[in-house]
Amino acid sequence: MDRLGKELLQEATKTIDERGEKYGTPLDNFSRIARLWSVILDTDITPLQAALCMDAVKTARLCTTPEHWDSLVDKAGYSAVMAEIVGERQKIGTDDSS
Repeated sequence: MDRLGKELLQEATKTIDERGEKYGTPLDNFSRIARLWSVILDTDITPLQAALCMDAVKTARLCTTPEHWDSLVDKAGYSAVMAEIVGERQKIGTDDSS
């Protein structure tokens, strides 16, 4: 992997760590987001779906400005967050990947 790709992943890791200090674990944070969206949308939303939707926002923005660094970092971060959510759910025995 070239230097820029590694820099992107390192920045995404730093961002995840900073958000974790402010908002709790990815599972806790995205569970909160999912519960709120469930009320707003009047349908059940899972933490993984919330993370996928946040990733989709970044994808939509990158369609217009593919060079936008922050959106690239955020997309990498959302993929890592989804992996963490899956891992946390497996640890607590909620392994339905939803």
